[in-house]
Order: sequence, then C-alpha cells, then structure tokens
Amino acid sequence: MHFEKHIFICTNQRTEGTRPSCGHETGHDLVAAFKKGLKDRGLNTKMRAQKAGCLDACEWGPSLVVYPEGVFYKHVTVADVDEIIEEHIVNNRPVTRLVNTFEKSSI
Repeated sequence: MHFEKHIFICTNQRTEGTRPSCGHETGHDLVAAFKKGLKDRGLNTKMRAQKAGCLDACEWGPSLVVYPEGVFYKHVTVADVDEIIEEHIVNNRPVTRLVNTFEKSSI
C-alpha cells in the first residue's frame, strides 16, 4: 500500500541517567493522537502514522519525522497534533515553530 505521507513518531525509552529520550509513553500518546486525527479527517487510507524507534533526535524530543519530505519536528506535544495534521499533512506547510533544524540553539 502506498501512502502519500508517512509520520514516524519516536517511542524510544532510554535508561534513566543516560542520553535523553522521547519516551515510550509520550511517543505512544502522540501515535494515538495522530492516528485519531487522521481517521477523524478520513485521511487514514492515504496517510499513515506509526511508532518508530530512535530517530537520533533525542535532545529535541519528543520527535517525529514526516515523509516523503523528511521534515523533522521537535518538542511535539499532543496539543500540536491537530496543527501538524492541518498545516503539514493536509496543506503541505510544515509548522515552522516545531521544525527541527538540529542546531544546538534549537534545543
């Protein structure tokens, strides 16, 4: 099955005291919110949201990436999900305030 857009949401959980991580619980909450948001808009047959392992953006977590564009998002909360779906997934306009440029100043 081909999807127009694919959203990979980090659910990686590291051992406490090591490198930061996006978090298992937070990641699964985001996955559930994206799946619900896509389904509620009737987009779940052409857009897909799913859990992923580490996206190597741990210091900016919770993180996700949208393909085919390869746009990474940082510090995403459940409250951001509807905006990301509406702006980026539906209207092809990444949500600039959440886009991860991987610069140390964006932590």
